[in-house]
Amino acid sequence: MSADSNDQGYLNTGQSLCHDADGQVMDCAGSGQDAEFGPGAAWPEPRFTVQDDVVRDNLTRLEWTRNALLPGFPLAWSEALDFVEELNGKNYGGHADWRLPDRREMRSLISYGARVPALPPDHPFTDMRSAWFWTATTYAGDPDYAWYVHTEGGRMFYGRKDGYFLVLPVRGQSPLLPATGQTTSYDESGPDDARRDDTGNNTPWPLPRFVASDDSVLDKLTGLTWTRNANLTNGTVNWEEAFALADRLNSEHHADCTGWRLPTINELESLVDASQTVPALPADHPFTNTGEVYWSSTNSAFEPDWAMCLYLHKGAVGVGFKRGEPLNVWCVASSGG
Repeated sequence: MSADSNDQGYLNTGQSLCHDADGQVMDCAGSGQDAEFGPGAAWPEPRFTVQDDVVRDNLTRLEWTRNALLPGFPLAWSEALDFVEELNGKNYGGHADWRLPDRREMRSLISYGARVPALPPDHPFTDMRSAWFWTATTYAGDPDYAWYVHTEGGRMFYGRKDGYFLVLPVRGQSPLLPATGQTTSYDESGPDDARRDDTGNNTPWPLPRFVASDDSVLDKLTGLTWTRNANLTNGTVNWEEAFALADRLNSEHHADCTGWRLPTINELESLVDASQTVPALPADHPFTNTGEVYWSSTNSAFEPDWAMCLYLHKGAVGVGFKRGEPLNVWCVASSGG
């Protein structure tokens, strides 16, 4: 059940505090929460380097325009692609390869330890707003919609392409972030045009991606091991009960492993294939009993009596009230757990 250590495929969330179900700060030791383990690629110091109009993210190695309101106002999705093409024509910041970020690139800027905006506290962006930012990734369930990320609390959903949202152009490729899974171009100009949408940037997935045993699945992209059964409770539970399930798996040595825990929101999102829906998982995934909404171990920094959750049928990132409607549970173990 062990695998070589591999942080590629998902990032540390930036969360450093633990909160109970009422949103009160608590000791992280023994909590099972995100901040107790802090998995994922650690953030470097400094996280960002600024050179004139360009910000380099030293974690992902991507470069962004420093001005987060460069167009001056929100744009429709096709207008956002046009705007990036105009930047390339002007050789903005000394570069002509700007593009609209895909959903994983835009999410890579999010800190779940911060709010309004949900960005690293030392971020150097100017005119940053707590707002929805377009991505280049079309929603697989309806090509009239594209994914966007909210910098207020780190949610990710999709909106109609004729809606108006903000744009933060990016350039470069990341050896850390994996491709989203989307390979079809939904922009009329095609994948090789300067207006390109999400047609597969960054690190490709290993083939085969998953190695399954009777009770567990190793994801070779991230080095994480998941329970093969994606609904061990045969139903839904509240947030506190989700942690109790992970403890029970460890006491039972489920799949000969004692390192089971509730995944962070970045670990959950790492499973998503943006070319698929219901569920938004790779078509050849080996998991059983997949559900709709899953708890993560990551608190909402915006409202800490809520926790981040993954809407697996869509691939969206949202929030769930810890003492509210129960959600599904899917447990993970780090390599060698």
